Parts: sequence; C-alpha cells; structure tokens
Amino acid sequence: MVLTNKHLSRRTLLRGLGVALALPRLGAMSPARGAKPAPLRLGFVYVPNGIIMKEWTPAETGAGFALSPLLEPLAAHRSRMLVLSGLAQVNGRALGDGPGDHARAAASYLTGFHPRKTEGADIRNGISADQVAAKAIGAATRFPSLELGLEGGGMVGNCDSGYSCAYSNSLAWSGPQTPLPPEINPRAVFERLFGDGEPLDAATRERQARQNRSLLDFIREDAGALSRELGHEDRRKLDESLTSVREIERRIEIAERQDLGQQREVMQEITLAKPGGEPVTYEEYADLMFDLMVAAWRTDSTRIITLMMGREGSNRTYRSIGVPEAHHGLSHHMHAAEKIEKLARINLHHVTLFRRLADKMAATPDGDGSLLDHSLVIYGSGLSDGNAHWHHDLPVLLLGGANGAFRMGRHVQYPKETPMNNLFLSVLDVMGVKEESLGDSTGRLDYLNGLTA
Repeated sequence: MVLTNKHLSRRTLLRGLGVALALPRLGAMSPARGAKPAPLRLGFVYVPNGIIMKEWTPAETGAGFALSPLLEPLAAHRSRMLVLSGLAQVNGRALGDGPGDHARAAASYLTGFHPRKTEGADIRNGISADQVAAKAIGAATRFPSLELGLEGGGMVGNCDSGYSCAYSNSLAWSGPQTPLPPEINPRAVFERLFGDGEPLDAATRERQARQNRSLLDFIREDAGALSRELGHEDRRKLDESLTSVREIERRIEIAERQDLGQQREVMQEITLAKPGGEPVTYEEYADLMFDLMVAAWRTDSTRIITLMMGREGSNRTYRSIGVPEAHHGLSHHMHAAEKIEKLARINLHHVTLFRRLADKMAATPDGDGSLLDHSLVIYGSGLSDGNAHWHHDLPVLLLGGANGAFRMGRHVQYPKETPMNNLFLSVLDVMGVKEESLGDSTGRLDYLNGLTA
C-alpha cells in the first residue's frame, strides 16, 4: 500500500536493537491540505585564534562587494552570504582581570558575558544563544542541540592565565556553571544520532564489529516495511538517506582501522593519542563532522548545532598546507610578514573546509528547497586580531537562506562596538524565540532585512 492519503509523523523512527533512526523529510509527512514550511536550522562554526582581517573584510559594502581573499572559496554561495563588520564582544576584554583573552573569547562568544576568572569549580558565565534557542524549541526534536568539536581539551584546571579550561574548550553554556563540552569522537556522535540516543557500550560495539554488522542491519526489516508503503519519490529519499548514513558509518570504520600508532598533531607540546573514530588527517576529520551535521539536520534530529574547528588558543599544526608551526604561537606574529602569511593560509584552509559543509547543505534536498535554503550558519571567531587580542571588529559571516528572513548577498558595516548579541537576538527572533535581552545586548541588529545597505 502506498501512503498517499495517510500522514506519516515527522518524528517517525526506524527501530531495531539499540537503533532509533530518524527519517529525512518525506512527502508522506505532509498533511493532505499542504506541506508545512521547512523548519529553520541554526549552526555556529567557530575558528580559534582570530583571523587576518585585512584578508577577510571586503573593501566595499552593500550587494556589490568584491569577495575578499578569505571569502573567495565561498563564491558559489555568494547569494546566500551576509558579511557583517563592526560587531564586538566587549565582555571578552580583560575589564580589570588581566591576561586570559583566549579563554574569554570562547566563553563570551555566544553569551556576551564576562566569565569569572577562576581555574577552580566556581566558574561562572552566561547562557549562550544556542542554548536559549534549545530550551525554547528543543523539545520538537530528538536532541535539543548538538555540541561538536575537532580538538579535545579538558574541562578542569588552568588553560589560560588563571582561567578554567571549561572556558577555552566550550562555546555552549546551558547555565552559569554548566558548560556543554563538544563531542570530538565521530563514532560517539554517530551512535548518538543513529543509535538509541546514547553511544553503544564497549561490549555491544565489539560484538557488532565481530559480526561485521552495520547499524542499518538492525532496522532493515522496519525500513523495508516502510519503503513498501511509500510512493516512488519518498522511496528514493529514504534510500538516499540510508545510503548516506551507511557511508558515514563506513568512513568511521576506516578511521578506526587505521594504524592506532599514528598520533594526533602536537597540542601545547603534548602528543595526544588519536581517539577512536577520529580520522588521521584534519581534513577528513572536518569532512566527517560536517557530514554528521548534515545528517542531523536532514533527519530533524536537532535544529541547533555548534562546532569548534579548534579549541580557543589551539596549538594545532597544519602540515598538510605547509604550516608546521603551532597555530596559537603564529597568532602572536608581532607583525612578522612570514607569520602573517602562514596565519592567512590557516584561515583560508578553515574557510575552504567550511565550504564543504555549504556544498553538502546546498546539495541536500529539503522540502521545497535545499537544506542550505532552510538554514542559517554563523561562521567566525571570538577574536579579530589574534596578535593584539582584539574583541571588536569580529569576523562574522552568515551563510544560508534563513527561510527568507534576511536579505543575503551583502556586506554590512555597523558602527564600532555594536554588540554581537544584538545579532543573536535577531537570530533568535527568526527561530521563533522571543527574548528581551541576551548578555550585553542593547536591542536587535538593524538592516538584516535590507532596509539599507
């Protein structure tokens, strides 16, 4: 029987032993009276240690701006880009607390709050914008939010001049003393998304590996029964979704089989063992996490995701692009041309990797458009000039169609010291979350709808 007059719930799950697989948006999920608008997905992609702003900031404002060197990789998505200049997170500054700008940069980025300087358990910060949204709309999905990262780090101890590691290693805060550390293990993310909500225990995972079984094997019967009731187009979408999940699983398996003796790159002069499921190269690692983000959004498992491309103050090296020096060390370039050039190379590498996420989202059908049409991803850093530790004129890029809420394809220059949290209040509005204030906000951000260039 083909589901033509029946309505399939948007929260339908394919179930098996330890598996609860969400479905992509199918035509059978639309009531007979017409399809509901696609939900808006919200993402934050954070890069550490600032950006070489002369290579980032477009020279012109308005719709006719020329892409800067660092934005050039995103040329194919120009019509869905909104570059904002002049925004600041002033609570990332010392304000009498002395050194610790990297910890404050990450801690204040989504909160607009000045974190308490401590390396003990008495940490204190504000609630982050992503978690304000998650508390308001998170019940509509399996997971209120996902917090992801590409570099590990502790949550206790001193990581930056007397500031707790919790500040440097977390963007998301669900409460003043509750950082949400990012999950850096792709296997754990995969099992959370496509398992029963929690990573498999070691014994179950080992048994599955011995049997050479995919997670999809456990829902094969359920998937087959559903497929037989779907129309042709929905069967195609279901098959594509299952194929993409299996491809992600296969790549994680390859990473786990790679030589465990290989080491991750040096971080703070300590060589750390590669955690299970993490690919050897940074590029493969980022690409896999981007695939997991797309899968989570496509199946409406969550609508809110944060991703740290590196923890703040990261000392990752980038030998694949000819930069063997530690990132943080290079960011204190003291105006040395060679170091600035290498930093710009790292910045370009991050944007080029981010383009892969944009490409995947643009190629993923979603309702009456693409996943990119129905998303808003904010890319940037909590520092602009990493050498001077500037918390103003931050690099801010909005990418996506935002369900038509903003007029994209422009560069907008705001007055100096405009609070970054004014942007976040406006973004929360678009998500259907009405807040009077957030951190140091002074109101909504003007001109996002294009009333002026």
